[in-house]
Amino acid sequence: MGEAAGADGIRAYPTGGRSDRIHECLLRTTEELLREGGVPAATVDAIAARSGVSKATIYKHWPCRTALAANAFGRMMADALPLPDTGSASGDLTAQVRQVSAFYASPDGRVFAQLIAACVDDPSGAAYFREYFLADRRRAVAQLWQRAVNRGETRPGIDADTATDLLFGPLIFRLLTNHHPLTEDEADKLTKTTLPALLLAP
Repeated sequence: MGEAAGADGIRAYPTGGRSDRIHECLLRTTEELLREGGVPAATVDAIAARSGVSKATIYKHWPCRTALAANAFGRMMADALPLPDTGSASGDLTAQVRQVSAFYASPDGRVFAQLIAACVDDPSGAAYFREYFLADRRRAVAQLWQRAVNRGETRPGIDADTATDLLFGPLIFRLLTNHHPLTEDEADKLTKTTLPALLLAP
């Protein structure tokens, strides 16, 4: 139903005054349900009942509930993780790793883990997860990294993607496996170990 997806797997949705208001209403409703009960609570039936928008209309905007949940969750995380500006790459990245670790340790982290699990067998939902969560987060960290590059603080040959994976990948692994706590002390251990490989000594 609706428009075919583009090469990135993201489908065009209806736009215009009323359609834009419906789109925003559905995202807000989904955010509420995710906060209340995680991905299992954010069913299309529940979203339709609470928003007053028909299921047929929901499917005109997103191909599946995982796609809608991923879109809504990306907004939730962006709002919860403003970019720090401490004046140094070490300070910025340390603060951001702490923020992300605390986010994953919160109930929102459980929703994130549920979304990852849901996307494993849902290619259309996974495309939205990559675009509205992963890509947005990587763009945000890339801004921090570019500040560091502009100030001459980074080691040559290291790009933002590599730095992002090294700093934040362990947090996701710890969230999914629960083999190590997501505390501020542990977050600081990660940055103290990783940053010397990424940044020049001050």
